[in-house]
Order: sequence, then C-alpha cells, then structure tokens
Amino acid sequence: MFAGIRDFVHKKPSDTSRKEKKPVSGADSRAHPESLPEKPGEITLAERRAPLDLRRIALIALGLALFTGVFLSPSWPDATDPVGDVFALSREGKAAIGLFLLAAVWWVFEVVPIGVTSIAIAVFQAMFLIRDPRVAFTDFFDPSVWFIFGSLIIGKVFSKTGLTQRLAYRMLVVVGERTALILLGVFLMTSAMTLVMAHTAVAAAMYPLLRAIYTMYSHSTTPTRFGKGLFIGMAFVAGAGSIITLLGAARGAVGIAFFKDIVGREITFFEYSYYMFPVGVAMTVLLWGYMLLVYRPEKAHIPGLRERAHALYSRLGPMKRGEWTAVVLVAGVIVFLSLRSFVPALAPFNKSAIILTTTILFFLFRILNLKDLEEIPWNIILLFGGAMSIGFCLWQTGAARWLAVQFIMLLENANWFIFVLGIAAFVLLMTNLIMNVAAIAISLPVALVIAQYVHVAPEVVFWASLAVAGMPFLFLVGAAPNAIAYESGQFKSGEFFKVGAPASVLLMAVLAVFIAFIWPMMGMPVLLPQ
Repeated sequence: MFAGIRDFVHKKPSDTSRKEKKPVSGADSRAHPESLPEKPGEITLAERRAPLDLRRIALIALGLALFTGVFLSPSWPDATDPVGDVFALSREGKAAIGLFLLAAVWWVFEVVPIGVTSIAIAVFQAMFLIRDPRVAFTDFFDPSVWFIFGSLIIGKVFSKTGLTQRLAYRMLVVVGERTALILLGVFLMTSAMTLVMAHTAVAAAMYPLLRAIYTMYSHSTTPTRFGKGLFIGMAFVAGAGSIITLLGAARGAVGIAFFKDIVGREITFFEYSYYMFPVGVAMTVLLWGYMLLVYRPEKAHIPGLRERAHALYSRLGPMKRGEWTAVVLVAGVIVFLSLRSFVPALAPFNKSAIILTTTILFFLFRILNLKDLEEIPWNIILLFGGAMSIGFCLWQTGAARWLAVQFIMLLENANWFIFVLGIAAFVLLMTNLIMNVAAIAISLPVALVIAQYVHVAPEVVFWASLAVAGMPFLFLVGAAPNAIAYESGQFKSGEFFKVGAPASVLLMAVLAVFIAFIWPMMGMPVLLPQ
C-alpha cells in the first residue's frame, strides 16, 4: 500500500495532463490576451484594459448624493392630520427617507448585487445613528423573512423531487403548443392557487415549475421575451390573485381590523371576496394581454410540444415516495395556514413557524441535504431582509406616517373620485416601498378619518386601498413574488421597473372603472349622505 502511495506521489504527468497544461503560443496569446497565464491575485491584461463604467459610478454617486442631500437638509415642516394631531419629522425620520432614496437607486439599477444594497441599508442606519444597530440588523431575521426562506425551501423540494416537472408536463399536455395559451395557463394556475395560500408560497411553488416549462421553450441561457413575460407575469399575477380572498396575504386581515376599529363595522370573509373577485380576475386577464403585448414570444407555437410533454410525463412513471411525502407535508401546511383564518384556536400559531416546520421535516426525511441548503438564493433572502429593515426604519422613525399625513391632507378638498384615487395611488406607492401590511397600517386609518370630511363612504376607500396594496409592480422589494421571479435571471431590476410602471397605470385605470361604475352597481356605498 505504501509503495502505491509513493508511486502516486512521484508519478510523472501523463500525456493528457501535459495537453491540458499546454502553454499558449505567442500568436495565440496576442490574439487572446485574456488567456495569458496569471499568478494568483494578479490582474489580467483584459481587466487592466477594461474601461471605467462611468454610468455605474454616476448612479452610485446619485444614490449617495440623494441620501446626503436629504440627511443634511434643514428641518422639514410638520404634518397635521384632520383632528389636529401634529407629526414632526425627526432627524432620524429625514435620514430614513434619504436612505430609502439611496436604496431605491441602487436596487433599480443594480450598481451592486441587490443583497449587498440591503446590507448597506443596515450599515447606514448604524453609522449615521438612524436606529439602534441591534434593531436594524435584527430586521434581517424578521419572521416574514423566514417565511420567504421556508417558501423557497418548498420550491426547492418541488424541483428536486420532480413534482414541478410532473405538473409542468401535465399542464403543457392540456394547454397545447401555443405559447400565448401556455402563458394564460400559468397565470390562471398562479392566480387560482393564491385563493387558498399565501402568494409568497405560491410564487415559490410556481418558480421551479416555470423553469421546467421554460426548458421546453429554450435551452439557451440568454434571456428571451417569452422568459421575461413568463416570470414577470407570474409575479404580477400572484399579486392580482392574492387580493381576492383573505388567504392570499395578511394585508386583508389587517385592513379589516382597522376598518372595524374606526368605522365600527366588521367585514366578513365572503363580503371581502365579493368585491375583490372581479378586480382580481380582471387584472389577471389584462396582465396576460399586457405581457403578450410587451413581451410577445419569439415563437407563436412550439411544434411537437404536446407529444413531447406527454412522453416526458409518461417517462416519470408513478409518483415516488419523496414526491408523496412532499405533497403531504406541503398540503398539511396549506390547510393549517388556511384554517387559521377560521379557527380562533389556531390563530396564535405563527405562519413562519408553521412553514419552517416543513423545512425541518424535509431534512429529517432526507428529501433535502446540506448541498440543497447551500444552493438557496441568499441574494433574495438578503434583499427581503433589507426591505424589512428600511420598512421598519421608515415606520419607527415616524417618516412613513409623516409622508402619509402630508400626502392625504393634500386631498382634503378634492372631488370624491379624485380623493379615492389619490388614496389608492398613495397606497400603491407605499406598498412598492415598504411591506404592504405596513402601507395599509399607515395610510388606511388616516384615509378613513379624512373620508368622513369629504363625505366619502369608508367602504370604497377600504376596498380601493386593499386592491392596490396587493399589486406592487415597480420594485423587487414590493413583494416576495417579484424577488422570486428575479432569481430566474431573465430580467434586471431596472427592466422590472420599466415594465411595471405601465402595469401600475393599467391597475389605476381598472380601479377607476370599478370605483365609478362596477362597485356601485354591485351595491357598494360610495358617498355618505350630506
């Protein structure tokens, strides 16, 4: 044995190894300077010749200038609400607004990885004494971030066990070879799933399924129009579907609590869905049309797709033990999370703890291993950690409430229709900047109070606010499905913003139609008797 080891240590390189280490000739090295041998840590010739990225430098400077300008600016005027309460903007609140402007520029244009921008949010809070560092960094481990982590783990399990391929192939057999119908099938499935489970979990489950579908369309790593429409559309539709029932997201329950507190009337589960269902369905269909318009697929048909999908589905054979285990565990979590809305005894159980239970069980049953854990997209986890940190920063420093009062008071003397649309526009803006639950928490109470002064019924303010709060189409940090879709690599955050801006205008146009015509016909009160 020792002789064998000695022979291995002193073994001469084989012909194959010598071929692999063949030096580059002079002519070849001149033609391909990047292939020159280099020492560890040495900067290559190609890197030395790379020009400065002036656009990136300018955008980094813009973000820093916005923060510095707001941070060093003189005190801003106080905000006064309808009952006479005064809200002063503190030094910390002003700094929080400046920090968000910096983060928005860096996030949209990706001057550094989006996760690194999130880290900068906490660092700036600590270095400029905006908030206690312990609080700023602890937000990165907020239960909502852990819920996203658990959702991504579920998506990983679906992909690894083959469930996503099974679902993808079955759907493709049903919808056929037309790419427009494939998009419609994906969007309808996404929207339908959000009726009974959180839109974050839906996006995490759909993501690997979309990856499987996309491989049937293209094997290239280069982004395509179909890929952009597929993943961005999924994120948008997950938000549209999530407004229909109280199970799609927590924002509905929070809004109902505020409504009962201020107005004195409780909105039931079915009453909530009665007015939200047509909005969610209309937006799902319109977003499908919008994606086809903006990102028309390169191929109208994929010849032979149905037969290929059927053959691949048949090749998978019957469901295996790992697939059944994953289905049972995930179905159990969905049922448990859904029952929390109906069974008071289950309400105290935290949703993040519930979904993380499946994470533990996946490893206990050896469905996942350490390598799978290392492959989790931590860039996305950091993104939402930073979103939670800046959201809580705006909230706790009073900056968010100051902004809400200042904006909504501008609408105090406006026409009722402009007032309701203005409230909705503000909520839409805020839900793109901070958590949608927080956006509802800071804007809805103020809006409901002011509504009485302009003789607007609180119901129309409530439903208009909740409708737009579920559809943040501008920034990746607006909702977890946005960030999950970003992991596909099909689009940049700036491109997401570019396509999201017209989608937001479309949402406001649809909402205007519902406020003026459809909701009143359905029996929703719009104006109070004078």
